[in-house]
Amino acid sequence: MEQKTHKIDAKDQILGRLAVKVAVLLRGKGKPAFLRYLDAGDRVEVSNIEKIKFTGKKLKQKSYWRHSGYPGGLKEESLEKVFEKDPAKVLRQAVLGMLPKNRTRAKIIKRLIIRQGEQN
Repeated sequence: MEQKTHKIDAKDQILGRLAVKVAVLLRGKGKPAFLRYLDAGDRVEVSNIEKIKFTGKKLKQKSYWRHSGYPGGLKEESLEKVFEKDPAKVLRQAVLGMLPKNRTRAKIIKRLIIRQGEQN
């Protein structure tokens, strides 16, 4: 199957709605020949990621958790801090959550290219 490259400008778009668009394009669900067990999606390039919008109080209230595997190893970081450090990580994590949790997930996410600024 032929892969197209979709370019999306994230300026003034809401995080969740943008992540849905990206996940559908990466997975290839909009194609007439979509099969859930085949990886036939397209490449997606997202630019202006630092100008993305958040609704409500998500910047303060939403948090990301990770665990080291050791007792007391739970780490928590707010969306605001993660977004300051690396805005691309926020979108990548949102898209990862919308992809199937199987072997194709790693291949699919490699086709997502996130750029800061208006690079083409």
